[in-house]
Amino acid sequence: PYTSESPKHRSPAAELQKLKEAFRGKYGQMPLFFACAPGRVNLIGEHIDYCGYAVLPMAIEQNILAAVSVSDSKTIQLANTEPKYKDFTVSVDGISIDRENPQWHYYFLCGVRGIQEHLRLSSLAGMCCMVDGTIPASSGLSSSSALVCCAGLVTMEANQKPLSKVTLAETCAKCERYIGTEGGGMDQSISFLAEEGTAKLIEFNPLRATDVRLPDGAVFVIANCCVEMNKAASSHFNMRVVECRIATKMLAKARGLDWSHLLKLGDLQKELQVSLEQMLELVEEVLHPEPYSRDEICKTLGISTEQLCENILSANTQHATDFKLYQRARHVYGEAARVLQFKAVCDSSPANAVAQLGDLMNRSHASCRDLYECSCPELDQLVDICLQAGAVGSRLTGAGWGGCTVSMVPGERLDSFLQTVREHYYVPDAHRSALEKQSLFVTRPGGGAAIFIEE
Repeated sequence: PYTSESPKHRSPAAELQKLKEAFRGKYGQMPLFFACAPGRVNLIGEHIDYCGYAVLPMAIEQNILAAVSVSDSKTIQLANTEPKYKDFTVSVDGISIDRENPQWHYYFLCGVRGIQEHLRLSSLAGMCCMVDGTIPASSGLSSSSALVCCAGLVTMEANQKPLSKVTLAETCAKCERYIGTEGGGMDQSISFLAEEGTAKLIEFNPLRATDVRLPDGAVFVIANCCVEMNKAASSHFNMRVVECRIATKMLAKARGLDWSHLLKLGDLQKELQVSLEQMLELVEEVLHPEPYSRDEICKTLGISTEQLCENILSANTQHATDFKLYQRARHVYGEAARVLQFKAVCDSSPANAVAQLGDLMNRSHASCRDLYECSCPELDQLVDICLQAGAVGSRLTGAGWGGCTVSMVPGERLDSFLQTVREHYYVPDAHRSALEKQSLFVTRPGGGAAIFIEE
Protein backbone atom coordinates (compact mmCIF):
# COMPACT_ATOMS: atom_id res chain seq x y z
CA PRO A 1 0.00 0.00 0.00
CA TYR A 2 2.53 2.63 -1.04
CA THR A 3 0.94 6.05 -1.32
CA SER A 4 2.00 9.28 -2.93
CA GLU A 5 3.19 10.24 0.56
CA SER A 6 5.67 7.32 0.64
CA PRO A 7 9.29 7.64 -0.48
CA LYS A 8 10.03 6.85 -4.10
CA HIS A 9 11.80 3.48 -3.99
CA ARG A 10 13.63 2.35 -7.10
CA SER A 11 11.88 -0.53 -8.83
CA PRO A 12 13.78 -3.85 -8.63
CA ALA A 13 14.61 -3.56 -12.33
CA ALA A 14 16.03 -0.03 -11.92
CA GLU A 15 17.89 -1.16 -8.80
CA LEU A 16 19.48 -4.08 -10.66
CA GLN A 17 20.41 -1.93 -13.65
CA LYS A 18 22.12 0.64 -11.42
CA LEU A 19 24.03 -2.09 -9.58
CA LYS A 20 25.04 -3.87 -12.79
CA GLU A 21 26.43 -0.64 -14.23
CA ALA A 22 28.33 0.12 -11.03
CA PHE A 23 29.75 -3.43 -11.08
CA ARG A 24 30.88 -3.13 -14.70
CA GLY A 25 32.39 0.31 -13.99
CA LYS A 26 34.35 -1.07 -11.04
CA TYR A 27 35.45 -4.48 -12.33
CA GLY A 28 35.25 -4.18 -16.15
CA GLN A 29 33.02 -7.25 -16.50
CA MET A 30 29.41 -8.36 -15.95
CA PRO A 31 28.26 -10.02 -12.73
CA LEU A 32 27.58 -13.77 -12.72
CA PHE A 33 24.67 -13.58 -10.26
CA PHE A 34 22.85 -11.33 -7.76
CA ALA A 35 21.87 -11.93 -4.14
CA CYS A 36 19.46 -9.96 -2.00
CA ALA A 37 18.46 -10.05 1.67
CA PRO A 38 15.62 -7.91 3.06
CA GLY A 39 15.61 -5.74 6.15
CA ARG A 40 12.88 -6.32 8.71
CA VAL A 41 10.62 -4.53 11.10
CA ASN A 42 9.85 -6.24 14.38
CA LEU A 43 6.18 -5.67 15.18
CA ILE A 44 6.50 -6.92 18.78
CA GLY A 45 8.99 -8.93 20.85
CA GLU A 46 11.98 -6.67 21.49
CA HIS A 47 15.21 -7.95 23.06
CA ILE A 48 13.79 -11.39 23.81
CA ASP A 49 15.14 -13.54 20.95
CA TYR A 50 18.51 -13.88 22.70
CA CYS A 51 16.62 -14.97 25.82
CA GLY A 52 15.10 -17.87 23.86
CA TYR A 53 11.65 -16.36 23.24
CA ALA A 54 9.54 -16.09 20.08
CA VAL A 55 9.37 -12.78 18.20
CA LEU A 56 7.00 -11.40 15.57
CA PRO A 57 8.71 -9.56 12.70
CA MET A 58 8.04 -9.11 9.00
CA ALA A 59 10.47 -8.53 6.16
CA ILE A 60 10.29 -5.12 4.46
CA GLU A 61 10.85 -4.16 0.84
CA GLN A 62 14.10 -2.33 1.59
CA ASN A 63 17.03 -4.71 1.13
CA ILE A 64 20.74 -5.30 0.67
CA LEU A 65 21.62 -6.33 -2.87
CA ALA A 66 24.94 -7.70 -4.14
CA ALA A 67 26.24 -8.30 -7.68
CA VAL A 68 28.94 -10.97 -7.81
CA SER A 69 31.43 -12.59 -10.15
CA VAL A 70 33.59 -15.57 -9.22
CA SER A 71 37.31 -15.80 -10.04
CA ASP A 72 40.39 -17.85 -9.23
CA SER A 73 42.13 -14.70 -7.94
CA LYS A 74 42.20 -16.01 -4.33
CA THR A 75 40.92 -12.61 -3.17
CA ILE A 76 37.57 -11.18 -2.14
CA GLN A 77 37.10 -7.69 -3.54
CA LEU A 78 34.32 -5.61 -2.01
CA ALA A 79 32.90 -2.32 -3.25
CA ASN A 80 29.77 -0.35 -2.40
CA THR A 81 27.58 1.94 -4.51
CA GLU A 82 27.56 4.38 -1.56
CA PRO A 83 30.89 6.30 -1.79
CA LYS A 84 31.23 6.72 2.00
CA TYR A 85 31.72 2.93 2.29
CA LYS A 86 35.28 2.36 1.09
CA ASP A 87 36.50 -0.50 -1.14
CA PHE A 88 38.16 -3.43 0.60
CA THR A 89 40.18 -6.39 -0.66
CA VAL A 90 41.28 -9.41 1.36
CA SER A 91 42.98 -12.73 0.57
CA VAL A 92 40.63 -15.74 0.88
CA ASP A 93 43.20 -17.22 3.26
CA GLY A 94 43.60 -14.07 5.37
CA ILE A 95 40.06 -13.19 6.50
CA SER A 96 40.07 -11.47 9.88
CA ILE A 97 37.39 -9.32 11.50
CA ASP A 98 38.30 -6.32 13.65
CA ARG A 99 35.58 -6.10 16.30
CA GLU A 100 37.10 -2.85 17.63
CA ASN A 101 36.41 -1.20 14.28
CA PRO A 102 32.94 -2.24 12.99
CA GLN A 103 33.24 -1.15 9.33
CA TRP A 104 30.76 -2.25 6.66
CA HIS A 105 33.12 -4.75 5.04
CA TYR A 106 33.64 -6.60 8.34
CA TYR A 107 29.90 -7.34 8.48
CA PHE A 108 30.18 -8.79 4.97
CA LEU A 109 33.18 -10.88 6.05
CA CYS A 110 31.18 -12.18 9.05
CA GLY A 111 28.82 -13.83 6.57
CA VAL A 112 31.69 -15.18 4.45
CA ARG A 113 33.52 -16.64 7.44
CA GLY A 114 30.40 -18.14 9.00
CA ILE A 115 29.53 -20.09 5.84
CA GLN A 116 33.16 -21.12 5.35
CA GLU A 117 33.30 -22.53 8.88
CA HIS A 118 29.90 -24.21 8.63
CA LEU A 119 30.87 -25.93 5.36
CA ARG A 120 34.42 -26.59 6.62
CA LEU A 121 35.86 -25.18 3.38
CA SER A 122 39.65 -25.19 3.49
CA SER A 123 39.71 -22.56 0.74
CA LEU A 124 37.15 -20.20 -0.75
CA ALA A 125 36.39 -19.13 -4.31
CA GLY A 126 37.69 -15.67 -5.16
CA MET A 127 34.93 -13.08 -5.65
CA CYS A 128 34.30 -9.57 -6.91
CA CYS A 129 31.26 -8.04 -5.17
CA MET A 130 29.42 -4.76 -5.53
CA VAL A 131 26.92 -4.03 -2.75
CA ASP A 132 23.92 -1.70 -2.81
CA GLY A 133 21.32 -1.11 -0.12
CA THR A 134 18.03 0.67 0.51
CA ILE A 135 17.85 -0.02 4.28
CA PRO A 136 18.83 3.10 6.26
CA ALA A 137 21.99 2.32 8.30
CA SER A 138 21.77 2.08 12.11
CA SER A 139 17.99 2.49 11.96
CA GLY A 140 16.85 -0.65 13.79
CA LEU A 141 15.64 -2.18 10.49
CA SER A 142 18.44 -4.75 10.43
CA SER A 143 20.75 -3.32 7.77
CA SER A 144 23.83 -4.98 9.29
CA SER A 145 22.17 -8.40 9.64
CA ALA A 146 20.81 -8.17 6.08
CA LEU A 147 24.38 -7.49 4.91
CA VAL A 148 25.63 -10.55 6.84
CA CYS A 149 22.81 -12.69 5.34
CA CYS A 150 23.49 -11.41 1.84
CA ALA A 151 27.20 -12.23 2.25
CA GLY A 152 26.36 -15.72 3.54
CA LEU A 153 24.13 -16.33 0.52
CA VAL A 154 26.83 -15.01 -1.86
CA THR A 155 29.48 -17.29 -0.30
CA MET A 156 27.23 -20.35 -0.55
CA GLU A 157 26.47 -19.67 -4.23
CA ALA A 158 30.03 -18.72 -5.24
CA ASN A 159 31.33 -21.98 -3.73
CA GLN A 160 28.41 -24.03 -5.16
CA LYS A 161 27.41 -25.56 -1.82
CA PRO A 162 23.60 -25.43 -1.44
CA LEU A 163 22.18 -24.99 2.06
CA SER A 164 18.58 -24.85 3.32
CA LYS A 165 17.05 -21.53 4.37
CA VAL A 166 16.88 -22.70 7.99
CA THR A 167 20.58 -23.69 7.97
CA LEU A 168 21.51 -20.35 6.40
CA ALA A 169 19.48 -18.48 9.02
CA GLU A 170 21.02 -20.42 11.93
CA THR A 171 24.55 -20.04 10.54
CA CYS A 172 24.23 -16.33 9.81
CA ALA A 173 22.72 -15.75 13.28
CA LYS A 174 25.99 -16.97 14.80
CA CYS A 175 28.11 -14.92 12.38
CA GLU A 176 27.62 -11.54 14.04
CA ARG A 177 29.43 -12.80 17.14
CA TYR A 178 32.63 -12.39 15.11
CA ILE A 179 32.05 -8.63 15.34
CA GLY A 180 31.05 -8.79 19.00
CA THR A 181 27.22 -8.62 18.84
CA GLU A 182 25.52 -11.28 20.95
CA GLY A 183 22.14 -11.21 19.19
CA GLY A 184 19.51 -13.91 19.18
CA GLY A 185 18.77 -14.75 15.56
CA MET A 186 15.51 -12.92 14.80
CA ASP A 187 16.96 -10.68 12.08
CA GLN A 188 18.66 -13.48 10.15
CA SER A 189 15.68 -15.82 10.52
CA ILE A 190 13.11 -13.42 9.07
CA SER A 191 15.54 -12.37 6.32
CA PHE A 192 15.67 -15.97 5.05
CA LEU A 193 12.25 -17.33 6.06
CA ALA A 194 10.01 -14.36 5.17
CA GLU A 195 7.21 -14.76 2.65
CA GLU A 196 5.38 -11.96 0.90
CA GLY A 197 2.07 -10.96 2.44
CA THR A 198 2.54 -12.42 5.93
CA ALA A 199 4.35 -11.58 9.15
CA LYS A 200 5.98 -14.52 10.98
CA LEU A 201 6.13 -15.82 14.51
CA ILE A 202 9.77 -16.91 14.75
CA GLU A 203 10.56 -19.51 17.43
CA PHE A 204 13.99 -20.83 18.35
CA ASN A 205 15.59 -24.17 19.30
CA PRO A 206 14.55 -25.57 16.90
CA LEU A 207 14.14 -22.63 14.53
CA ARG A 208 10.67 -22.45 13.01
CA ALA A 209 8.48 -19.79 11.40
CA THR A 210 4.66 -19.67 11.49
CA ASP A 211 2.55 -17.36 9.31
CA VAL A 212 0.74 -14.55 11.14
CA ARG A 213 -2.01 -12.88 9.13
CA LEU A 214 -2.20 -9.20 10.03
CA PRO A 215 -5.66 -7.63 10.31
CA ASP A 216 -7.29 -5.88 7.38
CA GLY A 217 -8.05 -2.22 7.83
CA ALA A 218 -4.70 -1.13 9.30
CA VAL A 219 -1.29 -0.42 7.81
CA PHE A 220 2.15 -0.30 9.41
CA VAL A 221 4.18 2.88 9.10
CA ILE A 222 7.89 3.09 9.86
CA ALA A 223 9.32 6.41 11.05
CA ASN A 224 13.03 6.98 11.70
CA CYS A 225 13.85 9.23 14.67
CA CYS A 226 17.13 10.11 12.83
CA VAL A 227 19.37 9.13 15.76
CA GLU A 228 21.82 6.43 14.66
CA MET A 229 22.88 3.62 16.96
CA ASN A 230 25.59 1.09 16.11
CA LYS A 231 25.10 -2.09 18.19
CA ALA A 232 28.62 -3.34 17.59
CA ALA A 233 30.27 -0.06 18.58
CA SER A 234 28.37 0.24 21.86
CA SER A 235 28.15 -1.89 25.00
CA HIS A 236 24.44 -1.05 25.60
CA PHE A 237 23.24 -4.09 23.67
CA ASN A 238 25.65 -6.65 25.14
CA MET A 239 25.06 -5.18 28.61
CA ARG A 240 21.38 -6.17 28.34
CA VAL A 241 22.37 -9.69 27.20
CA VAL A 242 24.65 -10.00 30.24
CA GLU A 243 22.04 -8.62 32.68
CA CYS A 244 19.53 -11.22 31.41
CA ARG A 245 22.19 -13.94 31.78
CA ILE A 246 22.91 -12.95 35.39
CA ALA A 247 19.18 -12.67 36.21
CA THR A 248 18.75 -16.23 34.87
CA LYS A 249 21.47 -17.51 37.19
CA MET A 250 20.19 -15.62 40.25
CA LEU A 251 16.62 -16.88 39.75
CA ALA A 252 17.85 -20.46 39.15
CA LYS A 253 19.98 -20.32 42.31
CA ALA A 254 16.95 -19.14 44.32
CA ARG A 255 15.01 -22.16 43.05
CA GLY A 256 17.81 -24.58 43.96
CA LEU A 257 18.74 -25.41 40.35
CA ASP A 258 22.22 -25.98 38.97
CA TRP A 259 22.53 -22.44 37.61
CA SER A 260 26.01 -22.80 36.07
CA HIS A 261 24.77 -24.15 32.69
CA LEU A 262 21.72 -21.87 32.41
CA LEU A 263 22.25 -18.79 30.22
CA LYS A 264 18.79 -17.71 29.05
CA LEU A 265 15.63 -16.64 30.85
CA GLY A 266 13.66 -18.85 28.44
CA ASP A 267 15.71 -21.94 29.33
CA LEU A 268 15.01 -21.29 33.00
CA GLN A 269 11.25 -21.24 32.37
CA LYS A 270 11.53 -24.57 30.49
CA GLU A 271 13.53 -26.08 33.34
CA LEU A 272 10.95 -24.95 35.93
CA GLN A 273 8.00 -25.93 33.66
CA VAL A 274 5.86 -23.00 34.75
CA SER A 275 3.92 -20.23 32.92
CA LEU A 276 5.20 -16.76 32.00
CA GLU A 277 2.87 -15.34 34.69
CA GLN A 278 4.58 -17.57 37.26
CA MET A 279 7.99 -16.44 36.02
CA LEU A 280 6.89 -12.82 36.59
CA GLU A 281 5.82 -13.76 40.13
CA LEU A 282 9.23 -15.39 40.68
CA VAL A 283 10.98 -12.17 39.55
CA GLU A 284 8.91 -10.16 42.07
CA GLU A 285 9.69 -12.64 44.83
CA VAL A 286 13.45 -13.10 44.26
CA LEU A 287 14.93 -9.98 42.65
CA HIS A 288 14.99 -6.46 44.10
CA PRO A 289 14.42 -3.34 41.93
CA GLU A 290 17.64 -1.65 43.13
CA PRO A 291 20.68 -2.32 40.92
CA TYR A 292 22.91 -5.24 41.93
CA SER A 293 26.61 -4.67 42.54
CA ARG A 294 29.33 -7.09 41.41
CA ASP A 295 29.90 -8.03 45.04
CA GLU A 296 26.27 -8.93 45.66
CA ILE A 297 26.12 -11.08 42.50
CA CYS A 298 29.38 -12.87 43.34
CA LYS A 299 28.28 -13.42 46.95
CA THR A 300 24.86 -14.81 45.94
CA LEU A 301 26.31 -17.14 43.31
CA GLY A 302 29.36 -18.04 45.40
CA ILE A 303 31.88 -17.05 42.73
CA SER A 304 34.91 -14.75 42.56
CA THR A 305 35.06 -11.47 40.62
CA GLU A 306 37.48 -13.21 38.23
CA GLN A 307 34.93 -15.94 37.54
CA LEU A 308 32.23 -13.32 36.93
CA CYS A 309 34.46 -11.53 34.40
CA GLU A 310 35.67 -14.68 32.72
CA ASN A 311 32.52 -16.79 32.55
CA ILE A 312 29.57 -14.39 32.58
CA LEU A 313 30.50 -10.88 31.36
CA SER A 314 31.24 -10.28 27.66
CA ALA A 315 34.34 -8.56 26.26
CA ASN A 316 32.80 -5.09 26.17
CA THR A 317 30.94 -5.31 29.52
CA GLN A 318 33.99 -5.99 31.70
CA HIS A 319 33.77 -2.41 33.03
CA ALA A 320 30.17 -2.76 34.32
CA THR A 321 29.58 -2.25 38.04
CA ASP A 322 25.75 -2.06 38.36
CA PHE A 323 23.24 -4.54 36.97
CA LYS A 324 19.46 -3.99 36.77
CA LEU A 325 18.34 -7.60 36.95
CA TYR A 326 14.75 -7.12 38.16
CA GLN A 327 13.85 -4.64 35.41
CA ARG A 328 15.41 -6.67 32.58
CA ALA A 329 13.78 -9.97 33.63
CA ARG A 330 10.38 -8.30 34.08
CA HIS A 331 10.61 -6.86 30.57
CA VAL A 332 11.60 -10.18 28.98
CA TYR A 333 8.85 -12.28 30.57
CA GLY A 334 6.23 -9.57 30.00
CA GLU A 335 7.26 -9.05 26.38
CA ALA A 336 7.31 -12.80 25.69
CA ALA A 337 3.68 -12.93 26.89
CA ARG A 338 2.71 -9.93 24.69
CA VAL A 339 4.08 -11.69 21.58
CA LEU A 340 1.86 -14.72 22.20
CA GLN A 341 -1.13 -12.43 22.87
CA PHE A 342 -0.43 -10.53 19.62
CA LYS A 343 -0.44 -13.77 17.60
CA ALA A 344 -3.59 -15.02 19.36
CA VAL A 345 -5.44 -11.80 18.43
CA CYS A 346 -4.28 -12.09 14.79
CA ASP A 347 -5.40 -15.74 14.69
CA SER A 348 -8.84 -15.16 16.21
CA SER A 349 -9.38 -11.74 14.52
CA PRO A 350 -12.04 -10.32 16.86
CA ALA A 351 -13.96 -7.19 15.82
CA ASN A 352 -11.64 -4.97 17.86
CA ALA A 353 -8.41 -6.71 16.75
CA VAL A 354 -6.73 -3.47 15.63
CA ALA A 355 -7.36 -1.79 19.00
CA GLN A 356 -6.13 -4.87 20.93
CA LEU A 357 -2.92 -5.10 18.86
CA GLY A 358 -2.33 -1.36 19.23
CA ASP A 359 -2.62 -1.67 23.01
CA LEU A 360 -0.05 -4.51 23.04
CA MET A 361 2.35 -2.38 20.96
CA ASN A 362 1.93 0.57 23.35
CA ARG A 363 2.60 -1.62 26.39
CA SER A 364 5.67 -3.03 24.63
CA HIS A 365 7.08 0.46 24.10
CA ALA A 366 6.45 1.42 27.74
CA SER A 367 8.33 -1.70 28.87
CA CYS A 368 11.25 -1.01 26.48
CA ARG A 369 11.39 2.58 27.75
CA ASP A 370 10.96 2.04 31.50
CA LEU A 371 12.22 -1.49 32.27
CA TYR A 372 14.71 -2.26 29.50
CA GLU A 373 15.81 1.37 29.05
CA CYS A 374 16.56 0.92 25.36
CA SER A 375 14.63 3.95 24.11
CA CYS A 376 15.88 7.54 23.81
CA PRO A 377 14.16 10.97 24.08
CA GLU A 378 13.73 11.26 20.31
CA LEU A 379 12.07 7.82 20.03
CA ASP A 380 9.72 8.65 22.93
CA GLN A 381 8.82 11.98 21.33
CA LEU A 382 8.19 10.30 17.96
CA VAL A 383 5.98 7.60 19.55
CA ASP A 384 3.92 10.32 21.29
CA ILE A 385 3.52 12.26 18.03
CA CYS A 386 2.50 9.08 16.16
CA LEU A 387 -0.19 8.29 18.76
CA GLN A 388 -1.50 11.87 18.67
CA ALA A 389 -1.52 11.68 14.86
CA GLY A 390 -3.94 8.74 14.88
CA ALA A 391 -1.89 5.55 15.35
CA VAL A 392 -3.64 2.94 17.53
CA GLY A 393 -0.25 1.59 18.57
CA SER A 394 3.34 2.82 18.26
CA ARG A 395 6.64 1.48 19.58
CA LEU A 396 10.36 1.49 19.01
CA THR A 397 11.54 -1.35 16.79
CA GLY A 398 14.97 -2.99 16.68
CA ALA A 399 17.64 -2.62 19.32
CA GLY A 400 16.58 0.93 20.20
CA TRP A 401 18.76 3.80 21.52
CA GLY A 402 17.90 5.43 18.19
CA GLY A 403 16.52 4.12 14.91
CA CYS A 404 12.85 3.63 14.07
CA THR A 405 9.35 3.39 15.43
CA VAL A 406 6.65 1.18 13.92
CA SER A 407 3.05 2.40 14.14
CA MET A 408 -0.24 0.65 13.40
CA VAL A 409 -2.55 3.11 11.64
CA PRO A 410 -6.17 2.60 10.51
CA GLY A 411 -6.19 2.84 6.70
CA GLU A 412 -8.63 5.75 6.60
CA ARG A 413 -6.35 7.85 8.84
CA LEU A 414 -3.16 7.20 6.87
CA ASP A 415 -2.90 10.44 4.88
CA SER A 416 -3.59 12.71 7.87
CA PHE A 417 -1.24 10.57 10.01
CA LEU A 418 1.69 11.00 7.59
CA GLN A 419 1.00 14.73 7.27
CA THR A 420 0.85 15.28 11.06
CA VAL A 421 4.03 13.28 11.78
CA ARG A 422 5.83 15.17 9.03
CA GLU A 423 4.72 18.58 10.37
CA HIS A 424 5.40 17.85 14.04
CA TYR A 425 8.57 15.73 13.91
CA TYR A 426 10.45 16.28 10.65
CA VAL A 427 9.70 19.80 9.40
CA PRO A 428 10.77 21.74 12.56
CA ASP A 429 14.31 20.24 12.48
CA ALA A 430 16.66 20.83 9.52
CA HIS A 431 18.57 17.55 9.97
CA ARG A 432 15.38 15.47 10.19
CA SER A 433 13.75 17.39 7.37
CA ALA A 434 16.65 16.55 5.04
CA LEU A 435 16.26 12.83 5.86
CA GLU A 436 12.45 12.73 5.79
CA LYS A 437 12.03 11.16 2.32
CA GLN A 438 13.70 7.89 3.42
CA SER A 439 12.53 8.16 7.05
CA LEU A 440 8.73 7.97 6.90
CA PHE A 441 7.07 5.22 4.89
CA VAL A 442 4.28 2.66 4.78
CA THR A 443 5.46 -0.93 4.66
CA ARG A 444 3.97 -4.35 4.00
CA PRO A 445 5.32 -7.88 4.53
CA GLY A 446 7.98 -8.62 1.89
CA GLY A 447 9.65 -11.82 0.67
CA GLY A 448 12.84 -13.46 1.92
CA ALA A 449 16.47 -13.56 0.77
CA ALA A 450 17.17 -14.91 -2.72
CA ILE A 451 19.80 -15.64 -5.35
CA PHE A 452 18.93 -14.77 -8.92
CA ILE A 453 20.57 -14.72 -12.32
CA GLU A 454 19.38 -12.06 -14.71
CA GLU A 455 17.91 -13.54 -17.88
